[in-house]
Amino acid sequence: MSRRDRDSMLRVDQAGEYGATRIYAGQLAVMGDRAPHSATIAGMAQQEAGHRARLDALMAQRRVRPTALQPLWHFAGYALGAATALIGPEAAMACTAAVEEEIDRHYSQQLDALGEEDPEFGAMITEFRDDEREHRETALAAGAERAPAFPLLSGAIRLGCRVAIGLSKRI
Repeated sequence: MSRRDRDSMLRVDQAGEYGATRIYAGQLAVMGDRAPHSATIAGMAQQEAGHRARLDALMAQRRVRPTALQPLWHFAGYALGAATALIGPEAAMACTAAVEEEIDRHYSQQLDALGEEDPEFGAMITEFRDDEREHRETALAAGAERAPAFPLLSGAIRLGCRVAIGLSKRI
């Protein structure tokens, strides 16, 4: 695998973790700290911020530029979070479940492609993937599938994630 490919992986992962922090910020802005699941969301947001900080540090160390689309993900993530929270607590959880399902798939594909080439980055991806799986399970246990039009909402969010991943790899 080329350095360019590894840099692209790092770039898209940082963009995804950044987007996740923005989704949770939008949800918490709408829900406040007393709504159902707000403490859970705040905990997941804190974990995502930790992921992002570690990816930021690795990007600086390896001199990898962030995606040029980061300003778009800043607003899009926040808007997605706020919109799902406005629908209700279960929709906020449905958003988390959908995003984390795609991120699990994405991180698993990266690990397959990376193999043993970059143990530091591979270990980080494995750790983050395990955290994202836990977030998905937490969201499902909190009623994500009871959200209005769950299959449609989940499908739309998952499609948006795939598009964001594809764009962030390249731009």
